[in-house]
Amino acid sequence: MHFSPLALVLSLTLASGTPALQGRADSDINPYSTHLMLQAEKSQKEGHLVEAEQLLESALAVDPRNKNAFIALGRVAAAQDLTGKAIRFYRSALTIDPTDTTALEAQGEAMVAKGAMNRAQQNLTKIKEICKTECPAYNALAAVIAKGPPATSQVKTADSHIANDNSATVASNTPENTSSSEATSKAPSTAKNIIK
Repeated sequence: MHFSPLALVLSLTLASGTPALQGRADSDINPYSTHLMLQAEKSQKEGHLVEAEQLLESALAVDPRNKNAFIALGRVAAAQDLTGKAIRFYRSALTIDPTDTTALEAQGEAMVAKGAMNRAQQNLTKIKEICKTECPAYNALAAVIAKGPPATSQVKTADSHIANDNSATVASNTPENTSSSEATSKAPSTAKNIIK
């Protein structure tokens, strides 16, 4: 996972609740920041995720109040399977505007991907309170919650058990657990297990 110094500074600034960053209309965002964000969205659609991330970080350097750039960074992180990072970017957008249903929906979907169903449900409740009636963000998040976490999160859990089994095999082949002649003969296989 890669955090640029810019992203860390902006996250800390937003997390501190700086009043200057809150409560500003989208129309008050620096136009060049918006331009960079639109270029980033185009790059992302073309599959250039690193370029999109760099453009979005530049957009936030120009104007750290650009909540839509944080949402777009969250989408880039999600596309890179960096769900935790995506959740943090959505949180940054929500620090700027806690009523942004797009950020709440996207964060809720990322939470479902992580298996945090209760937290996703909390986002759904917030969206319902904001919209007063059903709205597209509510319907989309409700559908994702109903579907549940993806099967790949279960596969990752199974993979972590396999990794633990492999580390136990490596540990059982260490020189402390074998005689010196066995350790010499098993050294190459131990190295292979470590490399795997």
